[in-house]
Amino acid sequence: MKEADRDEGGAPAPVAREQGDAQVSKAKSGGFGDLGPRVVSALVLTALAVAALIVGGHVFVLFWLIAAFAINWEWQGLIGGERRLARVVTGGVALAVAAGFTQAGETIPGLLVLISLAGVAAILAGPARRLWAFVGLVYAGALVVSVCALRDSPGVGLLAVAWLFALVWGTDVFAYFGGRMIGGPKLWPRISAGKTWSGTITGVLSGAMLGLAVVHFGAAGPTKSLPILLASLVAAALAQVGDLGESMVKRRFGVKDSSQLIPGHGGVMDRLDGFILASLFAALLGAFRGLSSTAAGVFTW
Repeated sequence: MKEADRDEGGAPAPVAREQGDAQVSKAKSGGFGDLGPRVVSALVLTALAVAALIVGGHVFVLFWLIAAFAINWEWQGLIGGERRLARVVTGGVALAVAAGFTQAGETIPGLLVLISLAGVAAILAGPARRLWAFVGLVYAGALVVSVCALRDSPGVGLLAVAWLFALVWGTDVFAYFGGRMIGGPKLWPRISAGKTWSGTITGVLSGAMLGLAVVHFGAAGPTKSLPILLASLVAAALAQVGDLGESMVKRRFGVKDSSQLIPGHGGVMDRLDGFILASLFAALLGAFRGLSSTAAGVFTW
């Protein structure tokens, strides 16, 4: 059988197509058959994430470092290629070092180590998967570096991550229910069979408003609503883009879920794809503005 007739895990391509067809059929039904496992998993993960956020410090870093480890493990397995175990170990070292530097307030050295070891992972993956292996490790690193930089911001670090939780989770929940209750044209059926324009718009608007509400009620002092609303809209929209981007990668490699670690959601990457882009945007926005801290750059206008 030719290589083109197989998916990246070595399974025949018809199997991947059957998985895709099943996904399309499920999406067309528009029902809530997967709601139970999704709700239970979401409640458990939400409780853990909120607890880590409140405790902060090393507990917070460890929580997100484990998530980044899982994402890199899923990505390196999804893309195939050579020496997967070595790439996962290399990635683990890179992520731990990047997180440690970021928590110590030395983000740039941490990023340099991350990028350097991502290059090593690319070499290990072999010619056909070099770029994919590199991108995957940087992708996982973007999560842990972004959230740690935001949480480590004095005074507003907890608020910044709570804002991200509200807008990303709100976008996800309202997009899910909005798409199934309103229905209508598909957003990009070739990439994501279940996403609709109605769900996407409902999710982005609702998530942005929830984010704004968290900042309004959680900020220690007065805030300017318009720039925070605009930042919330961009972050919520990017959360949807992140979801679509991961769907494109999975389609490229003929898989439905990044793994089966989370019942009802698939893998950690399936759960955090939108959060990664939203947190990266927030961290870059805060860093670009050059104020007293990363999170201050998001909320001080």
